[in-house]
Amino acid sequence: MDWKSRIVAEPEVMLGKPCIRGTRISVEWILERLSGGWDTSTLIEAYPHLSTADIQAALAFAAELMRDERYIAAGKAVA
Repeated sequence: MDWKSRIVAEPEVMLGKPCIRGTRISVEWILERLSGGWDTSTLIEAYPHLSTADIQAALAFAAELMRDERYIAAGKAVA
């Protein structure tokens, strides 16, 4: 999925947070809803101007960010 045609970050919209083009719906908001148990159908039903491709673009954007990040374990978890 090429997210670049659907995700934009404009300083005057949502303080520059990555959003679905033409909306004020941020990638962060979509990820929060999905992680909270919403599915694609629920998102589209609640926000009919969103499309399945928009949601897929948000996921692809997040995946690309994670791929470019480096993480260092700060310590071991104690059981």
